[in-house]
Formats: sequence, C-alpha cells, structure tokens
Amino acid sequence: MAYIVNKFDGTLIATVEDGTIDNTTNLRFIGKNYAGYGEIQNENFLHLLENFASGSQPSRPMGGQIWFDTSLSKLKFYDGTKFRTTGGAEVSATAPVGLTTGDFWWDTANSQLYAWDGTSFVLVGPQGTGSTVTQFVSRQIRDNLNANQLIIEGKINNDTVMLFSSAEFTIGTTDPSNQITGFDVVKKGITLVNTQSTTNGVTSTDHRYWGTSSNSDRLGGFLASDFIRSGASAFSSIVRFGDVGFTVGDSNDLKVSIVNGTEGSIANEIGSKISLKVNDSGTVNEIAFVNADGILPGTGNKNLGIVTDKWYEVHANYFKGLADSASGIDFGATTYLGSTNAVNNTTALRDASGEITASVFNGRATQASYADLAEIYSTDKEYEVGTVMAIGGDAETTAFFDGGPFGGNVFGVISGNPGFLMNKDAEGQAIAFVGRVPVKVTGAVEKGEKIYAADLGLGTTTKKGQLVGFALESNSDTSTKLVEVALRLINS
Repeated sequence: MAYIVNKFDGTLIATVEDGTIDNTTNLRFIGKNYAGYGEIQNENFLHLLENFASGSQPSRPMGGQIWFDTSLSKLKFYDGTKFRTTGGAEVSATAPVGLTTGDFWWDTANSQLYAWDGTSFVLVGPQGTGSTVTQFVSRQIRDNLNANQLIIEGKINNDTVMLFSSAEFTIGTTDPSNQITGFDVVKKGITLVNTQSTTNGVTSTDHRYWGTSSNSDRLGGFLASDFIRSGASAFSSIVRFGDVGFTVGDSNDLKVSIVNGTEGSIANEIGSKISLKVNDSGTVNEIAFVNADGILPGTGNKNLGIVTDKWYEVHANYFKGLADSASGIDFGATTYLGSTNAVNNTTALRDASGEITASVFNGRATQASYADLAEIYSTDKEYEVGTVMAIGGDAETTAFFDGGPFGGNVFGVISGNPGFLMNKDAEGQAIAFVGRVPVKVTGAVEKGEKIYAADLGLGTTTKKGQLVGFALESNSDTSTKLVEVALRLINS
C-alpha cells in the first residue's frame, strides 16, 4: 500500500507507491519495500544536519526550510516565496524585496547600510558613497590670528564647494594642512568656493547660491527692483493694469483686458488667429491655435489630455473619432461601468484569463471547452482529480471503498475542469456524473475496457466494484495514473 505523506498542517505533499522514491521535496521519500533504502535515508539525515549546505539554493524548497548558503556563509530560511537571511543584513548591489520592519541591507555597490522601516529604506551610514567624500564635514581650522574656528565643510567628490561659519575670519596660511582650496576669507553664514577677497565678494567661477540674496552680480549694490531692462523688462513685484488692459504689437494687435468687470479676455483684434507654441525638443512648434472655426490642433498629432492628466468631462453634440478606452457606457439615464465580476448594472468584461462572469446568462450556448457535467459536493478531505467518489464519510462524499455505505455505490469522479458546473458557489469539490473525465486507474488498461471502482477511490479493469465507465485510451503503466474515461455510472 502506498505511503501518504502529509505536511504538519495536514496538507498532502506526496503519495509514495510501493518500491518507489518520491522527489517532491529536497528530501527523498522512500516507498514500502524499496531496496537500498539505507543510503537514501542516511543522506536525508545528513542533508538535514548540514541544512542543505550549498552555493545555490535548494530547487524544491518548502515553507520553513532552512538552507546554509555556502557562497555567503549565511543561514537562510524559505518564507514560502524566497529564501531570507536569518540574521545580519541582506547583501546585494540592488535593493532586496520582501523584508520586514527592522531588516538591514548592505549595499555592496555603494558600501552603505540601510534599514527597512516598513515602507522604504532608511540610510544608516556612511553618509558619503564610493571611495571619495560627498558629505558635510565638521572641521576646526586656525585663523590668521592663530585662533581656532569651527566650520562645516560641504564636500562633493572630495572638492569643498561651500563653508558654513558663525563668525567672519581669514584662514591662517602658516600651516599648509590648514588651507582649503578656493577660500581665504570666510564670512558669517555661507561662503561659496572661489569667492575671495581679490574678487571683492564676487564668485569667480559659475558656482552660485540659488535663492534670495541681499545683492546680485553687477548691480553695484542697487536693488534689482530699481531697474527695468530695455528689451527684456522684468518686475520684482506684481504690476497691476486697469481693466482696460494692455496691448502687444505695432498695431495693438493682441489685447489683454478685463471685460464685464470680472471676465479675462485675450483678443486678436487685427488678425484672425491666436497661436499657442512651445519648445518641442529644441524646435518651437505650434501646439494649438484659435481661429473662426474654433480651437484646432497645431502641427502633427496633438493630444487633448494625457494618461496622467485627463479632462474630467467632455460635452459635445457629436463625437467623431476612435475611442480606445472608456470608463463606462451610458444607456438611457444610467451609466454602466465595466466589471469582470457579476455586479449589477455593469457591462460584462473579460478578465485576465479571457473569462466572462455573470449571475445568469439568458441565451443559447452551442459549445463548451470541457467535456463533463459536474456539481459541487462537500468531501471529508481534499481529493485529487480522478478519484472515484461515493456517498459517505464525515461530509457528503468520500473516496469509494468496497463495502462502504449503501453497498459502496459509485457516486461520481473528482473533476478538474467541468464542462458545466452546478452549485458552483458551494463549499466542496466538483464531482462529475456524465461525460469524459480523467480517472485514477491502477494497472495496465486497453482502450475500450470497462473501468470498475476499487478501494481508495481508484479505478481498475478487474471487476470488483461498480462500473465507472469505459477507457478512452490505452496505457501499459501498471502504477496508478490518470486515464481518460467515458463515464457510465451504474448502481444497484
């Protein structure tokens, strides 16, 4: 009799026939009366003792399995999806996935340590990456009066680009190690590199502080708001025009104004077109324009909205064109959204498997993909496809056994792909009554032979139980296997 091997939670993992070896897991299960079982059994113990030590992970892991990764000298466990390190940090050049809060990752590409906070990685350190320094560095230097000054040095790739200081001083020149390239006088606040006394506070290179400052280059100390540049007027504050607005063009062609007290107006009062243009990859192209016909697209194919920025509603008397997608379909006063489930007042859509689901289908079906009629019944345990079933057990049905309840009458066969399934939302398994289904048959079989019910829910060509059906194929294998059978259930 075959050994039935179950996991700790009761799940069937393997059925080991007499005289065979099962390789479902990384341990080999030994069938009854298998010759030479001692070597296999000893190797199983050894593999458990060494935790499957190898430079590559086990090929058939089970949830909870432990593996010693010899390539990294780390002990790992299988969480059902991947092997994870039991202690220390995950080591890789790319960010690992599947971590839990508090797990560490050593980034080998940048030699940095990160911690996972449950949402993202948080840098532990070091702050700088690679072989050079890119970070803020606290430092003490000597001024020209031989006094110590505390500064923060901003470095990028070992080059100092700015200094932070709470005091103004001149860097001492006696000790070469005290020098910082590009700096002589340090000001209160932030001093940029190459802003030296010889340049009168003007940075000699293109390093800039981008933001609001007390003075700008080449303005001689005067506020920028005091100037209007000819040919490129600019204002530092809001400039207000009356409702009458302003015009642009030699003939006052374009007028910007307020009409009716609150309505903004942009009008071409001389020509018949207003054009909208932008820089498109270095070329200024017309995106859209307004003329007497309406709002029209410019050069080439232009979009009205994009995937990430959509118009909420578009109203028109007529729509002419091709729509490649829609959120819903209006029929009468009701909007019907699409759904892959049986939801009231929705439009039926195919799911990722190409299937359409509905509560009731009214119409005529002329074809079916599969070949049996089945119904859901509760079973006393989960049975494999092809198991011959009978009424009885702790549930509605159980595997057929001779002499069972009501004479051991055959009730049906576990179906994997019913052509028509009744009672589909019930708890249990699909049991086929009519059609062709694969049946678990033991022993060799010829096409056309009668298949009878035998113990353990198996089929056999030996007449010892109720007729199950007729074999539709031949198979010389004497072990248990699936054979296509045309069901002919005959019970007394």
